[in-house]
Amino acid sequence: MSRKKHSYKKALFISLSVIALLFAAMCGVTVTVMHNIFGRGDYPAKDSDPYNRYDPDWKDIHPREEVEFKSGENMLKGFIYGMENESPKGLLVFAHGISTGHESYINQLMWFVEKGWRVFTYDATGSGWSEGKGSVGLVQSAIDLDKALTFAENDPRLAGLDIFLLGHSWGGFAVSAVQNFDHDIKASAEMSGYADPIEMLDVGTIQTMKTKAAIVFHPFVWGYNKLVFKEYADLNAVDGINKSGIPNLLIHGENDDFVVYSEVSIVSKRDEITNPNAQFITLTGENADHNKFFNSDECNEYKKPFNQRKKEIMENYKGKERDEKLTELTKEMDKTIVNTINTELMQTIEDFYESAGAGK
Repeated sequence: MSRKKHSYKKALFISLSVIALLFAAMCGVTVTVMHNIFGRGDYPAKDSDPYNRYDPDWKDIHPREEVEFKSGENMLKGFIYGMENESPKGLLVFAHGISTGHESYINQLMWFVEKGWRVFTYDATGSGWSEGKGSVGLVQSAIDLDKALTFAENDPRLAGLDIFLLGHSWGGFAVSAVQNFDHDIKASAEMSGYADPIEMLDVGTIQTMKTKAAIVFHPFVWGYNKLVFKEYADLNAVDGINKSGIPNLLIHGENDDFVVYSEVSIVSKRDEITNPNAQFITLTGENADHNKFFNSDECNEYKKPFNQRKKEIMENYKGKERDEKLTELTKEMDKTIVNTINTELMQTIEDFYESAGAGK
């Protein structure tokens, strides 16, 4: 073998080895980033959280029944509220956002119970009271909701009631994408939902790594999503909305910089939505971001100085000292004000459900 040919083969081997190592490194980084993004969504400690929780804030007012159902390998904890409503307006099935559980929305859910609804909700995979090392990915919320609806359709306390969906963010995608499955749903309302998990993953990777250069991870993110979710990897909110044809209320804040309003939100795909029963609401104003609009204007204004102090605590303290500072801050807050909700928005959603046949 000539020295020239030998040098060429050696260079080729080195080049292919470097490419293989880079590919393996990119795969490893992708898995690490995805695991960081989709860790468990546990509830914060009660003494450092000013928002109401079921226990103790609602426990003595509205009883609930706990149930369980499987989603993949994990047992999910479900909750039925409003059994005291003997002739409910319908069954409201709620899907929560990522990094939390359904009790983060307990005030809004109890509003519907007190308006005469039966509410069925659950903590999704890797969230709240449910099993799972992490929340897996952006498609998982739709898979969990499919399992929850299947449970509801076969449970004697819930079966036979007209089903209406409500979801936020991760759950906003879920209530839209689950319409690709075969469930008898009367209407769906989503808030702050993303349309396409892959598109949202690209944005999320850039946000996590704090550089637009992170877009180079797109093929690896796509591969990760495909490997994890297999036949469900291509679930899309717009496809579900168009397939079902049912009334859909699509709500998004114009200042949302998490599920970016102009890029990845479901409402940004308005031109792709052919369902004639889809309605769109763009929230405007100072509190029209990813989730502040759940609360009253009074609450959001009251919290401003506390939010600033919390930011300073998070930046300047760690560990036990940080927890103690957060607990002290929480004790200073007026829980009554902090837990006032945006009743106008809730009423808009209920009016939409009633226009779709709720209570009839």
